[in-house]
Formats: sequence, structure tokens, C-alpha cells
Amino acid sequence: MITTDVLIIGAGPTGLFAAHQINLIGLKCEIVDNLDKIGGQCIELYPDKPIYDIPAIPECTGEELTKNLINQLKPFNIKFHLSERVEELKKNNGNWEVTTNRGTKFLTPNIIIAGGVGAFEPRKFSLKECEKFENKSIFYSVKDKSIFKGKTISIFGGGDSALDWAIELANNSSINLIHRRDEFRAAQSSVEKVKELAKQGKIKLLTKYQLKNAVGSERLESIDIMHDDKSIQNLKSDYVLGFFGLIMQLGPIANWGLNLNKKTIKVDTEKFETNQKGIYAIGDICSYPGKLKLILSGFHEGALAARACFRLARPNEKYRFEFTTTSSNLKSRLGVKE
Repeated sequence: MITTDVLIIGAGPTGLFAAHQINLIGLKCEIVDNLDKIGGQCIELYPDKPIYDIPAIPECTGEELTKNLINQLKPFNIKFHLSERVEELKKNNGNWEVTTNRGTKFLTPNIIIAGGVGAFEPRKFSLKECEKFENKSIFYSVKDKSIFKGKTISIFGGGDSALDWAIELANNSSINLIHRRDEFRAAQSSVEKVKELAKQGKIKLLTKYQLKNAVGSERLESIDIMHDDKSIQNLKSDYVLGFFGLIMQLGPIANWGLNLNKKTIKVDTEKFETNQKGIYAIGDICSYPGKLKLILSGFHEGALAARACFRLARPNEKYRFEFTTTSSNLKSRLGVKE
């Protein structure tokens, strides 16, 4: 049985920053994640995709953000339990007893759920012919954009991911952007950029089309796409990228007696505590009036949840807020020499 002040479920950016805040105020935590690597959705879905809304960082990739957050945690020597999924939790003398699918047990007064949208997987093409090309020529996320250099890529989707990657890859590749509607769901600036690149001949824009067939033996050679009027067009394609969103699965969390609302967990905005004492939810998985699903919002939520954890982890001590710029105590925890 591992005893800790806080157990964090989820090793994405929000969970990592919450861990930093927890250790900064003198508490200890351990982190469990169902994935086999640190970084959550940033690493699993868009490690190479540029992110533009992190304060004071004009641009960084999901991988760069994750590496910086991991470096920020180095002074604290936090234990990660990867490829483990929390299956069960129960009350134990005022604490929570948590068990993973590998039989690891934790005893803690505080649990922070930072699991993004829960267990997730991308929505895939419905055509059975696509299965044999998956992870070879057909992908639902980009983990190494260098493989697409100089190739012909057909990108399906009308949201931010589809358009962002079309814009990004158009620098070094031939791009077909295919969407089943004329209208896009992406940011207006991205829509305008795609249309401008289409005028310049850098992107071939095909709307009201859907995938009809994937052609090839060992590797993909071309695709057939069908228009709403039933006409079919064949496109040479080295790779296909499909961006249709995620299928969200809460998994065991759904059975923990939490106040769920459409696969998210309702929290207060003082402590980000759920309806269960000592269980908090931060990041994409929590909901409250005015909620913005941004990484920076998750950082704010994690900072407040961390302070709330102090109350249960140190019931006989009073939490005193300090600034890292002036506190010798906090600088010492960070390994800063004065």
C-alpha cells in the first residue's frame, strides 16, 4: 500500500502542473496514467502540432510543452505509474483507498482527476478496407510529421486539427483537404488561411466529398472519394489523415458516485472539488459555469485544487500563501540557490 498526500489521475499538462503546485507547497503526490507515456493528449494526439495559447510562449508543440513541464518537476522526484488504470476506489478511515488494474494500491486523503476526456480513442473511417492500412498509411493523429515530407497527403475533416495540419504540412507536401460539407468548424483565421493556400495551389480543397474506397496492396496507393451528387474521384495518396474527433469513454470513473454531467464532472470554482469530499477534477473532464477547455484554464484549476488538498493532507497546519519570488522556503523546494 502506497501512502501519499495526493494521487493524481492523468499525466497530461494539467496533471503535471498540478503535481508541481502540490510539491511546491510541501505535499507529496504520485501520478497514475492509462497511457504508456507522460503527456496525455498532447503526446498521444498532437506531439508535433503547434500550440499558440500558452502564456509567455508564442509557439510550442505538444511534445515541447510536455518536456518543459517534466523539467519543471525534476526537483521533486515524482513517482509515475504508467500503463495503469484506476479501477476501484473506496473509503478507508477518512481516506481513499485506490486500486489500479495492476493491483497497485494507494491510500490518500486527496484524489485529483486530471484525465482529460477520460479514456479516449479517435473516431475512425467506417470502411473496412481502411483497417489494413492503419498505422502504415492511414493515421488519426500525427506523431512524426517528417514522414510526410514530399508526399501526397489526403486529410479528412473540417475542424481545427484537420485545417491546422493541412496548413502545417502544405509547406513540404502536396495536400488534399476533404470535407463532407462546405462549412468548416475550425477557427475563422484557419479557414481563411486554407482558402488562401487553395487559391495559391498549395492545397487542393474538396468539399461535399467522403471516402468511398482505399486502394492498394501492402501500402496505400490512392483513394476514391464520392461527392454528394454520387460522382467519384480518384486521388493519388501516399498517406491519409482522418480527424473526426474523439470517442470519449469515462471508464470506471462513471461508477465512482461523482456528479456527472454529459461525461464531465461538476465541480465548484473555489477548490474544484466534486460532490465527493477529497476528490477534485481539473482540465477537460471538469465542468462549471463559464468553463473554457484551454490548457491555461487547467493550470489555474490545478493550482487551486492543490491548495485545497493541503487542508485534508495537513489538517493540523494552516496553509500560508507565499510567492516564489520572495519565499526562501519555496526557492529551497525548487532547488534554487540564493
